[in-house]
Amino acid sequence: MNLPNKLTVARIILVPFFAAALLINFPLNNLAALALFGAASITDLLDGKIARKRGLVTDFGKFADPLADKILVISALLCFVQLGLCDCVAVIVVLFREFAVTSIRLIAASKGKVIAANIWGKVKTVTQIVAIICVLVMQIVLDLGELGVCLPCCLSSVFFIAGEALIWVSTFFALISGVVYVAQNKQFISEK
Repeated sequence: MNLPNKLTVARIILVPFFAAALLINFPLNNLAALALFGAASITDLLDGKIARKRGLVTDFGKFADPLADKILVISALLCFVQLGLCDCVAVIVVLFREFAVTSIRLIAASKGKVIAANIWGKVKTVTQIVAIICVLVMQIVLDLGELGVCLPCCLSSVFFIAGEALIWVSTFFALISGVVYVAQNKQFISEK
């Protein structure tokens, strides 16, 4: 297994640790969750760059890299729903998009074709990662209030609205990228 693929697998391995850090209430748990999510996100940045630069692009990487992204992002969003930080409708839209895209990828793979992520998929992933990081940073700021740092009383409400807005923006890009993906790969859907 080459280095980019090891980084992709490492991203998947980090997911349960990230989810545990986010869901288990302990001092600075949101900071630990942010550090783990950040580390996983960096592997996403590095694996593709290294694969292209060193000529290590593989079919496994083309398939596993977007899958690892989906596992990481959906885990974060589901944890946010559990914590009351995210609307479940946004997660349902994202899940629907991911199942549709993955289904097309599986159909293409059964026909010997590997479909790499397009630019819209990359935009979707970046906006999701940015939204998740921002929500985590806002939670860390709120944690400071619990540690005695004086914060404005309305900050929690402002952060909640800002977090929801960021997640909905990333959901919009997920929807757009899904529509583009289906349109670009409709030949795999319609059997003749």
